[in-house]
This record gives sequence, structure tokens and C-alpha cells, in this order.
Amino acid sequence: MRIGRSVTPGVQVRVVVLTADDGFDEQVRTTFGASSQIGLDVVKGRLSEREQIEVEGASVVVADLDCGDEAEMQALERLVTRIGSWPPVVVITQAFDGGVARRLMQMRVTDFLVKPVPPVELVQTCARVANKPANADSTEAQIFTYLPAVGGAGVTTLAVQTAMLLLNSGGARGKTATCLVDLDFQHGACADYLDIEPRLNLGEIEPRPERLDRQLLEVMISQHASGLAVVAAPNRPAEMRSFDPDVVTRLLDLVSSNFDYVVFDMPRTWFSWTDSVLLGSNKLFIVTETTVPGLRHAKQLVEAIRERLGDGPKPQVIINRFEQKLFSAGLRRSDVEQALGEAFAASIPNHYNMVREAIDRGVPLDEVKPGNKITAQLKKLIFPQTDDKATKDAGGRKFKLSWARS
Repeated sequence: MRIGRSVTPGVQVRVVVLTADDGFDEQVRTTFGASSQIGLDVVKGRLSEREQIEVEGASVVVADLDCGDEAEMQALERLVTRIGSWPPVVVITQAFDGGVARRLMQMRVTDFLVKPVPPVELVQTCARVANKPANADSTEAQIFTYLPAVGGAGVTTLAVQTAMLLLNSGGARGKTATCLVDLDFQHGACADYLDIEPRLNLGEIEPRPERLDRQLLEVMISQHASGLAVVAAPNRPAEMRSFDPDVVTRLLDLVSSNFDYVVFDMPRTWFSWTDSVLLGSNKLFIVTETTVPGLRHAKQLVEAIRERLGDGPKPQVIINRFEQKLFSAGLRRSDVEQALGEAFAASIPNHYNMVREAIDRGVPLDEVKPGNKITAQLKKLIFPQTDDKATKDAGGRKFKLSWARS
């Protein structure tokens, strides 16, 4: 059966529903049938029993299946792999647990809902994910994520300098579209380091997340004199701030659709949206210090991420402010390599006075000291000399976060 290939005049959204549940079939026909602007195609039967399902021309695919059935999950994975980043796939399932959520995230389905699904929630979900970005067919953002293993490891400094390097990586093309996103909504310091005013107000967005579009995003972006775009919220140190994960992931989805490069400065606390951010990253760096507890926490974090993300991006550990003096009893580079194994990525030299001056002036390190060793080491991490196929494949991935749910 070929479905979704033609577009009926006046129809703005075409929904393709795959279901073996007669009750859900009746629900979607009632829910979507009342609107002349929504075209509906229902494919009856189990997903695993169909060799091929054509979804060309669809705005969204709704797959109703038993996530506890391995054959159904494998069929879903084949479908998502075949259609790529468009149309988006929304999964309807009867049961939910952490294992199902992780597997759906690894498949990169766009969203999932648990039965019974209120009709209004189904309509809102389909309308939201079917809003294809204007530049969805262009090159997707490269995502660089920095995650602290211990407090005070210098994550913000490395994230800011990475964003500056990416901003100026356009060569003859000039500056690239680069955005630095501070996801530490309680103690974030990116705006302070760059001496700009934070303008993000998630509290204003949360009651009506559908208002968040490119125009509103521009209002909430702070601009540094260098041309770097910064998404950061004002500090609220006395508040434990927890936002709806759908709001956060919608924001990050929008950012990744409008920039060439995005750098995330992550909080140490793990939130319901953290898995989604890490899964969408092209490069994932864990930052720690040269102490036994710092190495131990970094190793534990690497193992936890590998367990949670499976085949997702591989975490790499950066030892920040590293210095090794002759005849010192401190940890040596060989100790670090032995402790972290293949997860060890690089060590960043300690030049505290230079970093402090850059922070106080709100400028990149190269403006304080051109060609400094910290910037040189970061360049090796961000722009590796080996342009292998894995790097190319990672660079072309669609960064979609809207399927993350608490």
C-alpha cells in the first residue's frame, strides 16, 4: 500500500497512522477527521508484518506498537533509519520504562506518548513536530558538549573558548553562525565570563511553549561583541530551578536548527533532559582536574554515560589546568592515561593568570595572548587532523531533541 504521496488541496498537514488497535484507529479518525486542513492515512496491522510502508509526502508518522515486542521494535528501527530525519516519527506505546525510553531515544524517534493518549495531546504533538524548519534540508549543526566531573573544573572557560574558535573557523567565508548555550540555569556563568546580559527567560516560555519560534529566540539571545550568540538565563542561586523537559528540548532543537555550531555548557546535576542533550552531541567532553577524586569521578561518569547512551557519542575526558613539575609527588600524565584508558582525550595546560584576565575583560584568550597553549590544545580537540568517515557521519546527523520526555 502506498500512502501519503499525494497532497489534497487545502490540506496543510498529512498524518500517517500505523496501528493494529481498532480502538486507537477509531480515536484518530474521530480526532483528525474534523479538520479539513489535516489529511489522514491509516495503515492497519502490525508494523513488523509489513515489508515496506511509503510515507513520502507525510508531515508526521504516528506508529502505534507494543514496545515490549522485539519484532515490532526492530521494525520501527528499520522504518526510522529508512526515512531519516523527515517526516518525524511519533511512537504510541502501552507501557513505559527507562529501557524503552533509552531505546527510542537511540533510534531518534521525534516523540513518544503513552496510552491512553488524550486527543488534544495527540493533535498538539503532531502539529508541533510537523512544523518543519525552513532550513531543515541544510547542513545540520555540529554540537560540542562540555560536562563537569567535579565542581570548579573550568568547564565554562573551555566552552567559551571552544565557541570562539568555532565562530572564527569560517576562513575566507568569515565568521560562522555559532551559539553558546549555558544550560546551568541556577549557577551559569557564560554571560558573566563574556560580560553580557543574559536574556533567556524559560519561565515566560513554559506556560505556552508553542510560542517559542525563531523570532522569540532572537529576543532571548545575547550578542557578544565578537559576533558570538549566547543563550543564557539570569542566575538564581537561591532557587532549585527545574523546567519542563519539553520546553528545554524544544529550545535546543530550535537553536540547533539555526546555527552552524552549538556549544553546550552543562551543569553537573543530571536532569530529565540531560540524556537528550548528550545523545544529540557530535563531541562530548567530560572536564575534570588532576586529583585522585577528579579522575575517579570522571571515570565513573564515563561508565555511566556509556551505560545510559549505548551507541551514542563516546565521552572523552579533558584534564584541565594540568601541570607536571620535575621531582613533584603529584599525578603524572602516565597515571592519568592508566586511570582513564581510551577515554582520555587531552590535558589543558594551567595558565591561570591569563585565563583570569580574559574572564575579567570578557574577551577570548587569544586577545590576551595570541597563540597561547590553551587555545592551541583546544584546536587539536575541535579540529582533528584526521577527517575519517566516522567524523563525517557524525557531522551530518540531525540533532533532534523534541522526543525527550520526562
